[in-house]
Amino acid sequence: MVSWGFAVLFVLVLVAWYLSYSAARLDRLHVRLSGTLAALDAQLVRRAEASVELANSGLLDGATALILADAAAQSLEAPHEAGEQRELVESDLTEALDVSLTDEVAASLHRSGPLGEEYLARLASACTRVQLARRFHNDAVTDVRRVRRKWVVRAFHLAGHTPVPVTVEFNDECPDHLGV
Repeated sequence: MVSWGFAVLFVLVLVAWYLSYSAARLDRLHVRLSGTLAALDAQLVRRAEASVELANSGLLDGATALILADAAAQSLEAPHEAGEQRELVESDLTEALDVSLTDEVAASLHRSGPLGEEYLARLASACTRVQLARRFHNDAVTDVRRVRRKWVVRAFHLAGHTPVPVTVEFNDECPDHLGV
């Protein structure tokens, strides 16, 4: 009789340990997700600031500078939480960068000297970092969603009332003329 009691106790301890382990893992993934979202937001702000600096540098013609400055300002003013509005604004900035930085504009910035090249390098770096941050964030979302689909997580409500995360989708391609 005693051996049955130990067996039941062992199974209960094992189940409790597994539930605790699963909950802690899910919590770590959610913390990672928060970090990747904050990193993505920081890189989006960095890209927008680099775009504003280039637009205000005086190295672009007036119309190009206005298009770029407007799209960058919209990006800086957009709500910082992920959502459809933010994705549209960031795609608009990417499109403005692509339209503004043509072959001729990039060549004239390179010819303008070290200052023009510095603006292009800063913008290229910011664009690359946005791509990486978005990929890292979307990978974290995929990991969280994969764990949340497990029957143990669903059956014991280990995710609580935390909303299911969604990937961030927008055009983040670097303009061809940045030399990235």
